[in-house]
Amino acid sequence: MCSSGFSASSTAEEVTHGIDGVGLTAIVTGTTRGIGVETARVLALRGVHVIMAVRNMNAAKDVKEAILKEIPTAKVDAMELDLSSMESVRKFVSDFNSSGLPLNILINNAAILATPFTLSKDNIELQFATNHIGHFLLTNLLLDTMKKTAYESKKEGRIINISSDGHRYTYPEGIQFDTNNDKSSYNMWFAYGQSKLANILHANELATRLKEEGIDITANSLHPGAIVTNILDPHLVDSIPAELINSLGKYEIKTLQQGAATTCYVALHPQVRGISGQYFSDCNVCNPSTHGTDTFMAKKLWDLSMKLTHQ
Repeated sequence: MCSSGFSASSTAEEVTHGIDGVGLTAIVTGTTRGIGVETARVLALRGVHVIMAVRNMNAAKDVKEAILKEIPTAKVDAMELDLSSMESVRKFVSDFNSSGLPLNILINNAAILATPFTLSKDNIELQFATNHIGHFLLTNLLLDTMKKTAYESKKEGRIINISSDGHRYTYPEGIQFDTNNDKSSYNMWFAYGQSKLANILHANELATRLKEEGIDITANSLHPGAIVTNILDPHLVDSIPAELINSLGKYEIKTLQQGAATTCYVALHPQVRGISGQYFSDCNVCNPSTHGTDTFMAKKLWDLSMKLTHQ
């Protein structure tokens, strides 16, 4: 795969310069903090109609107002979504589909990090539930709308899972298929890595299925870079394992503008047309871990996710 011409220091505005997103609609999860805010802002700047899918509607109102103040012509809306609750995911999709809007781009960006052992409302370990299962269900339920949009608009649909190089720091077996809800084997950092590995495997398996169907929708995953955002509670900083820091690139802390670049690049850039089932970092295709290319694990995860979401 040839180099994009962009790098770790490129910003989201730079990688989308001159791209016209008018007529496109994107859903972005987790747009009330960090790179989600910058992603929403830059997509709106390029003319994309952005639907911010958020837990905190008050925070979303502030983000929307800030974007509109800077870009008066921006099309930005907020809708409530709690990814840790399947009921909330189903309601969000129902409300979105009722709006009659098309859907060209889905950016599964929201994530929680290194929480103490907790089970979600649906009795699934919370990081796995929020970072993977919620996005898996959201994506599956929105697929028909995306297929219809791709067919009618004759424009490629794009699904993007925001993973992390933290996926390299997971349980030895990669995904804990049989013991994921077992408190005794829980490690909050491995659990985060596992959920980020799941993001990659989900995108890979989805890409395979879309290709087999001949659907003009791509699915990719990416590492945004190491960014200091408020996803990380200050009291957690000292507990980050050295191996995880090394995998994230200790000396390459990005700004939010740089951190949102790869997402915006994969979402909008013509260079990415037709590329599916790949893992991006610094706006270029790169290699995930060995687990991240395991097709058997990806299929097994898909089957487990279907079972857990009662589909």
